[in-house]
Amino acid sequence: MMMRLSGTMRRTLTVGGLPLALALALPGCVSLGGKLPDQLLTLSATATAPAGSSGSGTVNDALAVIEPGVPQELDALRVPVQVNDTSIAYIKDAVWVEKPARLFQRLLSETIRAGGTQLVLSGADEQYAAATKLTGHLLAMGYDARMQAVVIRYEAVLTAPGGQISTRRFESEVPGVSADAAAVGRAMNEAANEVAGQVAQWVG
Repeated sequence: MMMRLSGTMRRTLTVGGLPLALALALPGCVSLGGKLPDQLLTLSATATAPAGSSGSGTVNDALAVIEPGVPQELDALRVPVQVNDTSIAYIKDAVWVEKPARLFQRLLSETIRAGGTQLVLSGADEQYAAATKLTGHLLAMGYDARMQAVVIRYEAVLTAPGGQISTRRFESEVPGVSADAAAVGRAMNEAANEVAGQVAQWVG
């Protein structure tokens, strides 16, 4: 099993003291490049609004779920691997169908809408007209090689009418995950739905 890492990453692994066994346990963490895999990863909501469901109200009643900000390693289609405190690689063949922030935004919107208590706006123009906005930062959405776990961490910011702001951090870890695309994809969907469910309860 070979890891194709950049020169900078290779020096970090050698000088940073990462155990060789751990490095070899990451099957095919690679740099960007190469052809796309046969399958792409996405997120699917486990809580969905039923067919035919509808909502009505004014912008004063509406909630807009805004695409969260992300660190540089998540502004890509690859799934990042936290190798150690200062080194990041990417899982071989684990490629998102679109960027994680947008996938997570859609999952949040659908999960909150499924609760049936919020009028959720998803159109770009309508989002910014809504009186209540959910935004924030997707701080982590990847694989931690040290724990062999998928980790999703979301810092939510809820802005209510009148300018009142509330923040809360949500996190989910799925341990015991092998570092391959299929296993990571399943665990990522599980963790994302858990976080989305927590956020939906929080916003009411």
